Amino acid sequence: MKVVKFGGSSLASAANFEQIFQIITADSSRKIVVVSAPGKRFKEDVKVTDLLIDLATKALLKEETTELFEQIVARYQEIASNTGTELAVIKSIRSDLQAILASDKSNPDRFMDRIKASGEDNNAKLVAAFFNARGIPARYHNPKEAGLFVTAEHANAQVLQESYENLYNLREANELVVFPGFFGYTKSGEISTFSRSGSDITGAILANGVKASLYENFTDVDAVFTVNPAFVHNPQEIHELTYREMRELSYAGFSIFHEEALLPAFEAGIPVHIKNTNNPTCCGTKIVNAHEQVARPVVGIASDNGFSQIYISKYLMNREIGFGRRVLSILEKYQLTFEHMPSGIDDLTVILRDNQLNPDLEQTLIKNLTEELQADYVNIERDITLLMIVGESMRHNIGTTYRASRALANAGVNIEMINQGSSEVSIMFGIKKEFEKTAIRALYEEFFKSH
Repeated sequence: MKVVKFGGSSLASAANFEQIFQIITADSSRKIVVVSAPGKRFKEDVKVTDLLIDLATKALLKEETTELFEQIVARYQEIASNTGTELAVIKSIRSDLQAILASDKSNPDRFMDRIKASGEDNNAKLVAAFFNARGIPARYHNPKEAGLFVTAEHANAQVLQESYENLYNLREANELVVFPGFFGYTKSGEISTFSRSGSDITGAILANGVKASLYENFTDVDAVFTVNPAFVHNPQEIHELTYREMRELSYAGFSIFHEEALLPAFEAGIPVHIKNTNNPTCCGTKIVNAHEQVARPVVGIASDNGFSQIYISKYLMNREIGFGRRVLSILEKYQLTFEHMPSGIDDLTVILRDNQLNPDLEQTLIKNLTEELQADYVNIERDITLLMIVGESMRHNIGTTYRASRALANAGVNIEMINQGSSEVSIMFGIKKEFEKTAIRALYEEFFKSH
């Protein structure tokens, strides 16, 4: 049994619905379909989710919502009309959205969750009606009735363990299961949404719950690329990644998946296959527990901006008991979280997100760190880009760090910081933001073009 998830770009129009029909009917093991809200039909278009956020905002501000409401319903109606789907489902969609719009607004976060979740919920109803109209028995499943229970954290819901046992019952369905992504229900019956890439999370949860043989995630690209195409023209594709590699790349800026979206599938050891709705026969990218074939030392290169580094230098720092603890206690005092903390015998660097700092806090931090640690030198630098090369086979290849450092040096890129974990799955470099594109191109040439 396979769980199949379609993103918003795969469900934006009637033509997209025809594509997903062909995909589902081409493989009888595709039994469970998880859907997103309709995405953009063309570049200048607006996603239904964004329209719903605007609708909720207007309603909370007690502004006129009629025009926007009709615009949202029209998106579903256009698909239904152009696919020959019974328009009775549109009446249901209209009625449900009206009821949510009129619901209690005393808790704005909860109201926003209800409105946003309706995008996926109503699209699931439409997809089920569409398949039934085409002679394929299908049924919309409400997450509450199916037993997908989550915590009450607004826009960051976490699945409750009992959900997996509840969802296993979906295996018994005789018809195609159509399930809305992005949200679940609290034990008290409130809708609670997942974080970014919420429908990906739902797909992974269902794959785990029904013990699927494969979780297929259909999007609008043929495969995951080795590097951001904005930096390198026509980069190579990655046809196989491990979960650990995907998580490292996601953390460092890859946009295919949020770094935690695949956790439920990972915990159950279920492989994930990323495929293109517009080109479903393409091999795509498989995410697996371990490489099925020998991989090159570096499988991908990623980068992320918006970091600062705090550099602390003190002679004989390594002899001081509790030095690192005192550094972290100062950061804790100002409610600062850090990402990385590489160190030497006489110096230490703390990497943290730029948005936590302002000029006044920077000066306060420098003063506190200097005085409380009796440091020789403390400095804060902004506009740091974290550049990461990732590959589980790195540990079996000698000289990867040397090759990367040499490539950056030859390109005139100064390394502000370097960090490699004991797992040897990734090597991270801190560089000035202005050198990001140059650095990525240099590393791509070294690891994907020179040999």
